[in-house]
Amino acid sequence: MRSLFIPALAIVIAVSTGGCKSGGSGAKTFCDTTCFKDTVKLTGDHELKPYVYISPGECMADTVIWSYKGMGVNKKEAVSFLTGREVQLNKDYIRCLFNDTAYVWLMFNDCATGHGYLVKLPFNKTATIGRKNRAINNIDPKFAVAPNMVAYADPGNIFVEDVLTGKTAQMTFGKDIGADYDVIHEHIDSVSITPDRIWAKVKIDGKWTELEKKITLK
Repeated sequence: MRSLFIPALAIVIAVSTGGCKSGGSGAKTFCDTTCFKDTVKLTGDHELKPYVYISPGECMADTVIWSYKGMGVNKKEAVSFLTGREVQLNKDYIRCLFNDTAYVWLMFNDCATGHGYLVKLPFNKTATIGRKNRAINNIDPKFAVAPNMVAYADPGNIFVEDVLTGKTAQMTFGKDIGADYDVIHEHIDSVSITPDRIWAKVKIDGKWTELEKKITLK
């Protein structure tokens, strides 16, 4: 079956500008934290219409549901199970990258902190969900990531992956930079990621350092 890369915004249109004001206390947040009350529906362009729904509960994003026409079952997980904590989502800061009916990468950022999350949701009924809770999402205007790629980190490295092929590459920081992803821009200021290059401005030992690496996805 032919693979289709579909950067689905569907009913959700992702905002590419900076943070916005909180709907609550007035403190500056990554995006508006007003009540999440409507189901977000994201769909791919494959003939079997793969989709991801995020449904609300008590003004929070509560459940992720994904399937496609003829699959015979709706897979579902709690948002808090996928992230490991409660997060505040905004429909304009959620994106999906569909790979045919094989899997979909769901990405979003917590509005309260800007913390990025990336979840690989397989349509196969027995395959394992992939969770990346240190995501470097291009939802954040300071993180430029090519549209057919996802990026995430561990304490000492940036990893990138091609959505269609699953091929990966990485760039090391040279050490654990001790990043707190709730205040990510205090540690990683910005990145630029393409299929053949990773560039990042990172704070290492208290100094901002620009790192760059030419890569080959393997």
